[in-house]
Amino acid sequence: MYPPRAAFLDYPLGHTAGRPDELDEQVEIVRAALDLVESASEPGQILPLPHVWPGQWKAKARELSDKRTPRYDTPQYERPEDEAAAQRQL
Repeated sequence: MYPPRAAFLDYPLGHTAGRPDELDEQVEIVRAALDLVESASEPGQILPLPHVWPGQWKAKARELSDKRTPRYDTPQYERPEDEAAAQRQL
């Protein structure tokens, strides 16, 4: 399933409306996204925006190691009391 319409900005996560302190760029991005709302004529239309993040942010992001905690298929509890409280909720 596709979104009804989307403006794509190839920027690092957390910067979906442009670079910090770059008001002109942010306004351009928001205007382009709002214009797409009016102009998109078919579902799944994606508008790639022409803005480019300076530097090699993707290469730096790939170098970072994954420091997230492991994911489990079953609930994990910090204390036995927490597990007992959860069981009472069922």
